[in-house]
Amino acid sequence: MTWQFWKWLFFGLRDRPGFRQFISGWLIVQVSVSVGLAIAVEESINDAAQTVLLPLIAVFVGLSLAWVGNAQALLQESEIEKLAEYHPDGIWTYVYTFQLAILVMLTTVVFWGLAALGVLCAPFLCHDGVQFGIEIWLYLLTTLTVRECWHVVKASQLLILSRYVIRKTDESNSASRAPQ
Repeated sequence: MTWQFWKWLFFGLRDRPGFRQFISGWLIVQVSVSVGLAIAVEESINDAAQTVLLPLIAVFVGLSLAWVGNAQALLQESEIEKLAEYHPDGIWTYVYTFQLAILVMLTTVVFWGLAALGVLCAPFLCHDGVQFGIEIWLYLLTTLTVRECWHVVKASQLLILSRYVIRKTDESNSASRAPQ
C-alpha cells in the first residue's frame, strides 16, 4: 500500500483529480467575494489577521477536526466500505477528500498567521498591486476554508445517512431471504 494523496490531488487515481472539487460555480462567487472584501476592508491585512480572521479560522479548524473524527469512525464501518466499492477511486477518495479539507484549513491558518506576523507586508511586498493580490488570496483562502468546513460537516452527515440506508437495505434483504 502506498500513500498517493499528491497523485490523487493533481492527477487522480482512476477518477478525476482531487483539486477539481474546488472548480464549480461557487469558485466564481468566492473570487468575487474575495475581491469585494479586498476592496471594502480598509484595515491592513496585519490588523485584520490579528483581530478577527485568525481567531475565526481557528474556530473553523476546530469544528472541522471534530467532524473529521466522526468521519474517520464512519469510514471504518462495513457499510461505508460497501459504498466505497461503487466509486472508481474506492475508499481512497473519501479519505483523501477529508485530508484535502484539512490541508486547505491549515494552509489558510499559516497564511493568516504570516499576515498577523507582518511577513506578508515585508518591504519587497508593499507595492499596492502586490498587496491587493495578497489580500484577495487571503480572503479566497478564507472562503475556501468556510466551504471546506461546510463540506466536512456535510460529508460526515451523508456518510451517516448512507450507512443507515445500507444497513436497512441489508436487513431488508436478509429478512426476505430468511426461510419462512
